[in-house]
Amino acid sequence: MDKTIKDKLAQIIENMPSDWLRLTTHRLDIYNESLAKVEFLQKLEEITNFENQELERLPTAYDYIRLGHPLSCILEWAIAKASNLNPESVISFSSQSMPILAVLRANKFLGKKTQIVSEKPISELFSSVYQYDFIQTQELEKDFDGTTIVINGSEKADINVTLFDNLGSVISVNDNNIDYIKEIQHVRRRESIAMTPQNCLTAIKGILGEAGRGITKTDTSDLTKTIQEITSSNTQVAFSNCGLSAQYAIMMGQVHFANNKHPGKDIKFIVPPNCYGGTNDQARRVAACIDNVEIIDLPVDSGKDMVTELERILTDVAHADAVPFIIGEIPTNPRVEIPDLIKLRETLKKPRFTNDGATAVGAVFNLDQTFCPNVKFFGDHGYLNDVKVISYVSGSKFPSGGLCTAGYAVASDSAAEYMSYVENHLRLCDNEATDLQLQILTREMPSMNERIAKAYANTRGFVDYIQEILPKAKINFVSHELADATFTPSVFSLDLPARNEEHKRELNHKLIRMMIDAIPEESKHCVSYGQLKGCYWTVPATSTQGTTKESDKDYIVRVSVAADFNLAKHKEVFKRFVKESY
Repeated sequence: MDKTIKDKLAQIIENMPSDWLRLTTHRLDIYNESLAKVEFLQKLEEITNFENQELERLPTAYDYIRLGHPLSCILEWAIAKASNLNPESVISFSSQSMPILAVLRANKFLGKKTQIVSEKPISELFSSVYQYDFIQTQELEKDFDGTTIVINGSEKADINVTLFDNLGSVISVNDNNIDYIKEIQHVRRRESIAMTPQNCLTAIKGILGEAGRGITKTDTSDLTKTIQEITSSNTQVAFSNCGLSAQYAIMMGQVHFANNKHPGKDIKFIVPPNCYGGTNDQARRVAACIDNVEIIDLPVDSGKDMVTELERILTDVAHADAVPFIIGEIPTNPRVEIPDLIKLRETLKKPRFTNDGATAVGAVFNLDQTFCPNVKFFGDHGYLNDVKVISYVSGSKFPSGGLCTAGYAVASDSAAEYMSYVENHLRLCDNEATDLQLQILTREMPSMNERIAKAYANTRGFVDYIQEILPKAKINFVSHELADATFTPSVFSLDLPARNEEHKRELNHKLIRMMIDAIPEESKHCVSYGQLKGCYWTVPATSTQGTTKESDKDYIVRVSVAADFNLAKHKEVFKRFVKESY
């Protein structure tokens, strides 16, 4: 590598802001999504004196660390410079498998063949379950009619993948193949994550000839016990590098399970069309790749009741003799709604029959309970204790307090048979949690329920005050009855009274600006939840609902509150907003 680049790298690492290693979400006020990595690197190149303050002023690289972050961008930039590539062509992954799957996915839709040159065997499951087409060889066939991926080889190919032991991988897209970049980035965004900040730092120090700090192998027995106690689940716990990686392993594990146990049957994933954008997009991406998998929309808004709609859909799926899997958030995001859980349980338990009168395959409910990880759905007194449920949580929220992205999944007793499949596909995709992520969860999760209780109390106090001084505002938050039933989220959505939609959007941004300007040490432009301190503000339609259909987006204010929160100060600023605006 060029000495000038090495010198720059060394200065950046010596002076980098501590938040580059510590935060999982970054500032949205200096974030341009369409130019995320480009703008960050452009400004980085303009710096001549790599002081801490200069680096702190750089625009946000990505809003979530799992998509990418300052250190992943810098690692990619350095490798690109050494390889004479555009930095956009170099993409890091925490996984060693997912960059290969990203190219295979792209080629599936392009109708192109793929040659993988690798000494390490590529799993047959990527062909039989994922339905990707490829040949593997240890010798490069130069006249191959298709795309060539070389793994850890010195030959320059269409795509080169470099594996970093225990850290992840970096994929380099070479000349004439730039159309793959967007597709590879999308896989990293939806089915995996970027190489983590700590691992990027280790990789960069390796490039500089320095030894990185080693992370000891983590014993997960205490963490497993904590999660089992919180959830009342008796099954093994699957740990993923993020919540969407957990969902991907659940979906692919269930496809694998259904193919083995119910060969020849169609598989239906039933998904609300306006749920969290990552959930929605990923489910449809999986279905697009696999011939016998289809998405069925589950209407839950605009007067539609989840349980009533689910009853209708499950009856239709049973008549078609298909295998039903449901994906749902409880509470929903961003409207914080909870279905009638007794009726939901009855609907999931109800025996159903095919058109021929045979017993239909029962449904499995894949429950994203990121917004209520303390609620017991399993165990003797759980809401869904005797139906097939797999529950998963994004650990970037309350489990870690916003300190890492790792996720986890557990199951009810009757769904325990799926967990070995989930773990198998996490390993297969190399999407398991890193050791440092596991250490952070082990440290933070024992205090999670206490933090949730305090954050809920702060949120309830803020919501009650808003209702008192602006009674015409529509607030989506749990009722006191649901809170008494242990549903105590600390996020609410606020639909401000306005003359029209345009006026409402103006008021949304005015409120957010006032809060952040007045209380910068606590209020932030961000989309996260479960943080250790302060208050996060966003308009979900422009962030978490990025891939949702326009007609299903919510242009309302979403607010998430922490256990450590200055309620009096936030009340004061909101009162001033009302006085100035109404």
